[in-house]
Amino acid sequence: MKVAVISDIHGNWQALESVMADYQMQGCERVLCLGDLAMAGPQPEVVLDYIINKVQNWTIIKGNTDKMIAEFNLKMYDKLSKEFPVMANALLDDVDVIDKEKKEFLNDLSERKELMLEGVSVLMVHGSPRRINEDILPNMKISDVQEMICGETANLILCGHTHVPCGYQTLSKQTIVNVGSVGRPMTGVPKANYAIIDFNNSSFSVEHRQVDYDYSLAAEIVRARGFEGAKELAEQITNPTQRHI
Repeated sequence: MKVAVISDIHGNWQALESVMADYQMQGCERVLCLGDLAMAGPQPEVVLDYIINKVQNWTIIKGNTDKMIAEFNLKMYDKLSKEFPVMANALLDDVDVIDKEKKEFLNDLSERKELMLEGVSVLMVHGSPRRINEDILPNMKISDVQEMICGETANLILCGHTHVPCGYQTLSKQTIVNVGSVGRPMTGVPKANYAIIDFNNSSFSVEHRQVDYDYSLAAEIVRARGFEGAKELAEQITNPTQRHI
């Protein structure tokens, strides 16, 4: 059974649409979504409306920015604006355009899910098993990765958050796969990232994929949102090298 694993859509409908076409063409029967559905992107309402009303065979968890939208308050905004002013302004605008029903949907999502697929135990998290906003990045010490998953027993741990794909095989013979980002990939290449996991008889294989999409249109749409920092977010879509702004 082929399963598409996606994360960090960030309201980028153009990227999501292309990824969905790709995983359908690859024969995926199910989708695991690791959160960060809407914030700081071109069309948060469009993406959320589709996910809430149209998707089938998706299992979804909450990301850190989903949590920000659902639990928004001015103290949160003030704190974020000191470190990442563009993201803070995007959050403020997202909270204004996303309706109550969609905020409740984000609030009701779980922060982690455990499931069994073809005899393989799978853990879905956004950042790491111990923290929703912890980074699992390429080229980390395996001892640091092992510490992050301490106490977890899943054969396969799936994560996102960093917007950079990577993977690890630990000393405990567990596999960690960061699938990167659909909507805001930080790989230096403006292509949507996701992974396909092929489960078969208690084993699995992993394929990272990059998908072309109309990033120029996505950038144009986010720029037209007009909030302070929208121009910087548009540039980030066309030149995806800097994650935090």
